[in-house]
Amino acid sequence: MSYLLEGLKQGLTLLLPPGREILQIVALSLVVSGAATLLASLAAVPASLLLALKEFRGKRLLVGLVNTAMSVPAVLIGLLVYGLVNRRGPLGILGMLFTPGAMVLAQALLAFPLITALALAALKGVARDARDLALSLGANRRQLAAAVIRQGRFAFLTAIIAGFSRVIGETGMTLMVGGNIRGQTRVLTTAISLETMKGNFEIGIALGIVLLLVAAAINVALQGLQGK
Repeated sequence: MSYLLEGLKQGLTLLLPPGREILQIVALSLVVSGAATLLASLAAVPASLLLALKEFRGKRLLVGLVNTAMSVPAVLIGLLVYGLVNRRGPLGILGMLFTPGAMVLAQALLAFPLITALALAALKGVARDARDLALSLGANRRQLAAAVIRQGRFAFLTAIIAGFSRVIGETGMTLMVGGNIRGQTRVLTTAISLETMKGNFEIGIALGIVLLLVAAAINVALQGLQGK
């Protein structure tokens, strides 16, 4: 217990004030996970709207695939992205391996099914009620979609919060495609893993505290917007 308390004490000392490297790691973590969440949301929000409003053959199968994709281990997504962006892969010409771009792509693929499924589950009742009301008022498809988006904005925001929380805490997949290169692709989770394995427990604790604070701050801010 004293070992943990001493590590916590030393970790707090490292954060008061935080060094340049820690600030750089935090900034890259926010940029990568924020970009990945935005990219996933740009695809997931229209997808959830389509699944909520449209009736078509194969819809149940598609919804099942989305729900199944949520349970795919992150390391398998990392393996897929690695296969795509390494030198022998179809996207190897882009030179994305061990860059923030590869990390964004992997995290976006991880977040997409989660955001889609959560938004769809919350939209089912909203979409039905909004559709009945909009159609009774003679609304066209565009007006119907706008009404559902307006009524379901809290559902979208909740799903996006969950997606961000999922990707910012991911380690193995991010390490696989990012490489944990100091000053280039090192983010909070990979830095915590590295420093702990090196025996620098106090640095791992310091970075863990930062990760916890960052995740809490982002979630509080987004939930504040949701409340408004």
